[in-house]
Amino acid sequence: MMFNQNELKMKTTERLIDYYKAIEDSSAKMLDAAREQDWDSVVQFEGACAVLIEQLRHKARSEDLPADHRLEKTRIMQRILSNDAQIRYLAEPWLAHCDQMFEGQRQMLH
Repeated sequence: MMFNQNELKMKTTERLIDYYKAIEDSSAKMLDAAREQDWDSVVQFEGACAVLIEQLRHKARSEDLPADHRLEKTRIMQRILSNDAQIRYLAEPWLAHCDQMFEGQRQMLH
């Protein structure tokens, strides 16, 4: 699974809500990758989200979200948070395994 570089480039005419939608889409792809235990793709989509969030922050400095988009933004944010919680739940065993692998190495460093 690879993300499309074009997903990261939003047109200057895009509305703020479109950034939220793109972040949600990338978040959903992260969840799909986590379900498949494709952690490399999870990291890639996480990077895509980070870029989109930064673009949203920049755009939000000069543009306000119209009132008629605020409810949609709330719903999108709730889905993103739900995706994030599910990703964290799926990643817990993998992260625990990583901790166990590195635990012995940490002792050797001291």
